[in-house]
Amino acid sequence: MSSSPQQPTYIIPPPSTPNWKTPLLIGVLVLLAASNIFLFVQLDRVRTDSRNDMTKLTNDFNSAIEKMRIDSSAEVQRSRRSVEALQSRLADERRLAQQAVGQAKVDAERRVQSLQEKVTQEEAAQAQAIQQVKQTADTATTQIASVSTDVGNVKSDLGNTKSQLEQTVANLKRATGELDSHASLIATNGKELQALKELGERNYFEFTLAKDKKSQRVGDIMIELKKADPKHNRFTLSIVVDDKTVEKKDRTINEPIQFYTSKAHQPDEIVVNQVPNKNTVVGYLATPKVQTPRS
Repeated sequence: MSSSPQQPTYIIPPPSTPNWKTPLLIGVLVLLAASNIFLFVQLDRVRTDSRNDMTKLTNDFNSAIEKMRIDSSAEVQRSRRSVEALQSRLADERRLAQQAVGQAKVDAERRVQSLQEKVTQEEAAQAQAIQQVKQTADTATTQIASVSTDVGNVKSDLGNTKSQLEQTVANLKRATGELDSHASLIATNGKELQALKELGERNYFEFTLAKDKKSQRVGDIMIELKKADPKHNRFTLSIVVDDKTVEKKDRTINEPIQFYTSKAHQPDEIVVNQVPNKNTVVGYLATPKVQTPRS
């Protein structure tokens, strides 16, 4: 029995399946690109914020230095607040550094280091300001003690001066004026005249009259020396008051010469203390403090 020829065998390949690796790879690349773009944008934003923060910190620090010149204690408070703010920013930057990757992490760490240096500088400035406040307080305490001592000395000097003034006034010569019945205090020398001025009861104008000169203005009046006798301490004056001329003849030293003016109810008073020669007399004019015109 003859066998039939063997038929060739064909292998049919299985149907092709879709290639899923390529789209996945593309998706991963796109995701990485988007992530890099996002990180770059974030990094640029962080850098911009950092520059702004550094500028603000520089301005704050310069303002703090100027403020220190005005009020050290206020600077201590401002510095403390600045330190707290910097510490808060430092904590934020540290959190950002921990979250960042690659170059962003390096930049963030640099910013952290820079902020740390700023914090150190601010803390040093704060310590210096506190020390300055302490020194100012110590200086003020020393000055207060010195002023207290000076005040005590001034009080003591014032007490001594007042005592001397009272003693000088008590020793002053008293003379009854020719126009009123009140006894006037008469100064016979410069010390006694100064005591009268310090009493403040009247206005005093010192003068030196020369015979070879015409009338001399003393206060609100004009006085002219007509005659001087140093041997007997006598003199004659011509006085112009309210456009009227009055002559006081043959008067002696330390004698009150009284006359009324239209400006006051109380009389003015001239006292000559010295007749050093035939051409000169030295004395003073006393006028009332209250200038009430006479009706």
